[in-house]
Amino acid sequence: MKLTGNTRIGKLIERYPFLIEFLGDYAQEFQMLRNAVMRKTVARFATLDKAAGMARIDRDQLLRDVAGAIARETGETVEVDAAAIEDAVDAERVETLKQIVTGLHEGKSLDEVKAQFAALAEEVSPAEIAAMEQRLVQDGIAPEEIKRLCDVHVAVFKDALAGEQQTAVPPGHPVDTFKRENEALGRVIRALRAFFDAAGAPPDPGRLADAHRGLAAGFERLGEVDKHYLRKEHQLFPQLEKHGITAPPKVMWAVHDDIRAVFKQVRAAIEGKDYAALATAGPELLTAVDEMVYKEENILFPMSLQVLSERDWVAVREGEEEIGYALATPAAEWRPALADDTGEGQASVRTGLDVIPLDTGLLNLEQVNLLLTHLPVEISFVDDNDEVRYYSDGKERLFPRSPGAIGRKVQDCHPQKSVHIVNRILDEFRAGTRDVAEFWIPFKGRFVQIRYFAVRNVEGQYRGCLEVTQDVTAIRALEGERRLLDWN
Repeated sequence: MKLTGNTRIGKLIERYPFLIEFLGDYAQEFQMLRNAVMRKTVARFATLDKAAGMARIDRDQLLRDVAGAIARETGETVEVDAAAIEDAVDAERVETLKQIVTGLHEGKSLDEVKAQFAALAEEVSPAEIAAMEQRLVQDGIAPEEIKRLCDVHVAVFKDALAGEQQTAVPPGHPVDTFKRENEALGRVIRALRAFFDAAGAPPDPGRLADAHRGLAAGFERLGEVDKHYLRKEHQLFPQLEKHGITAPPKVMWAVHDDIRAVFKQVRAAIEGKDYAALATAGPELLTAVDEMVYKEENILFPMSLQVLSERDWVAVREGEEEIGYALATPAAEWRPALADDTGEGQASVRTGLDVIPLDTGLLNLEQVNLLLTHLPVEISFVDDNDEVRYYSDGKERLFPRSPGAIGRKVQDCHPQKSVHIVNRILDEFRAGTRDVAEFWIPFKGRFVQIRYFAVRNVEGQYRGCLEVTQDVTAIRALEGERRLLDWN
């Protein structure tokens, strides 16, 4: 046998089960191998090269130590070739994945492509699938098409994962909170399904009308799932993107938007008492939310736990409260010891007396921070590299923001369906052909104005984009006059 950096851990421990304990004792990061779920998913595809990188240890030394352990236990002589590392993104495999996506687009069923995808998954890891998805995006395949792979991916892994114990994380860890929310959402889904089951198959609109109050209350509670999705989009996904995992978050965000669209149909049906429409859209929504829970628990979270460091998880945790939680809150205060002495994460603006000379005055850091957080509008600033550098953290926000956005490309902070408009605005600002873009929308019973301004220096060079969002409901209702002397 020959060990290389590209040797898969799953194949190794299948052939030499004693390596589970050897590797678990070798590095803390390898203790996940003692968990059956991780062996059937992450370890099945992870290479010794990637494992060494994850544990921040020398790859060549790991190969030699594994070879030594095999020799001691079995007497076999194992050759070590540390230089052999294969390219993770194989052109033929990418083409196979493209054929699967094309087949789904042309109307093939999940069962028709499942075997093809399963054969591909035997050879490549979830990380490699992610890399290939990224290549498909670069080749012009829309994330909306690639998201069809989510259901195929889940179908392939369901049998292997059935009945296995999930990876344990400490109370208060972001993944623990996500899972607690999923448990609460599951209870709401089961309660709502009971209403539809009682209404027959297919659900009788008349029976649904009799359950109007319970259905309305249940779907209102289920709507809290949007906070769960927002934390994934604005806290978890940015950390994955920093590790080069960009296509899967875009694909999952597209699925979130599909769920949101069905939520609108359900809400409209309930408000309009259109029980025939509710009989179709309601069960569709429950299935979509339930399937997303499965994808998170068995694909997204195990992958994230493999890829992200403790510092990354601290960054995910810092800012969760700003977005909020879905029917559950963190079970405890979680913060690894390393977070206190690294100085990393989202630093708050320090108060102090350091004076900043401005064009028309002098302010210290505390005053600048207070001024920005007390503006009667929400502002965000994107620099000339399209990276988010600041947002004002007021008491009540119209749209969610969290520290995970800082340093992120602004394109990754928007749903894929609107990114082309964002790029058009920024391109025109950068070219100097436009200075302002304005929009206004009804939003949760309010009327909101959103304006984008090109920010230029005294030489006229483009330095970024300022977004200003304002609730103008009360302003639109103003009549007559009210002068300063009228105030009391």
